[in-house]
Amino acid sequence: MSVTPLHDAYASGRFGLSFELFPPKTSESEAMMWRTVDELMAWEPALVTCTYGAGGSTRAKTLDVIRGVRDRHDVAVASHLTCVGSTVSELRDYLQAAREHGVSAIVALRGDPPQGAAAFTPVDGGLRYAAELVALIRETFPEFGILVAGYPETHQEAVSAEADLENLRRKCDAGGDVVITQLFYDNADFLRFRDACDRIGIRAPIVPGVMPVTNYAQIRRIASLCKARLPEAFTSSFEAAGDDEAAQFEAGVTFATRQVRELIDEGVPGIHFYVLNRSPATVRVLEDVGLSRGVRG
Repeated sequence: MSVTPLHDAYASGRFGLSFELFPPKTSESEAMMWRTVDELMAWEPALVTCTYGAGGSTRAKTLDVIRGVRDRHDVAVASHLTCVGSTVSELRDYLQAAREHGVSAIVALRGDPPQGAAAFTPVDGGLRYAAELVALIRETFPEFGILVAGYPETHQEAVSAEADLENLRRKCDAGGDVVITQLFYDNADFLRFRDACDRIGIRAPIVPGVMPVTNYAQIRRIASLCKARLPEAFTSSFEAAGDDEAAQFEAGVTFATRQVRELIDEGVPGIHFYVLNRSPATVRVLEDVGLSRGVRG
């Protein structure tokens, strides 16, 4: 396998498959993550990303994870990076460390307010907006590809959908190469968002973020944390499964497979899977959709 640069990952004729990991907290969860990575590599993703904890709390582990993925599988890797709790100097230091770890792209985010805070407030010498972080990366480390976040159902803090789209345009104008969306469960929301991006001149690839849900507890957690709208057909399939864990898993896989197949039919340039360091559901979806192993080509 050879690394595909970010600017080529979604070029004509390519399908930009990517997977998102998070830094594990225990040796057992780390072992599960590596099993997940090893299994998913059969689909030759264009990119593997790893999240960055609140306030940079997992920054060392994030770099360990992505360096490990890069060393084991020679695949392009991206680190998340947020503005939370960091000065510009500290952000530059992290970017330098990321480059030394073989990172080829950055997922540039403002980040959520620290736990207990009502609103985001930058530290002295820090940045307030993701667009500022994008500009910093583009100016000081131009070799990095840059991914930015898009919100099909509008960011929770946005005053309007129009203002949210203008903010996304600023991120792209500052140097964002690819838009990865927040998870969603109604494709109509994504398609409206994609059309709205096109109308205001956002030309970066818009890649849908998908997270297969395999149990009812996850649904409740998603609804509270991400504010993602859950279609009735989605929730009713889990209610019909009752307490049967296997039936809940099948309900989630069936829904995610239909969602991904419809998105592919709509011509999306790729899919970004939030895999939660577990592979069974994502593997089933990839197989059921019919994406062949070695899809990167």
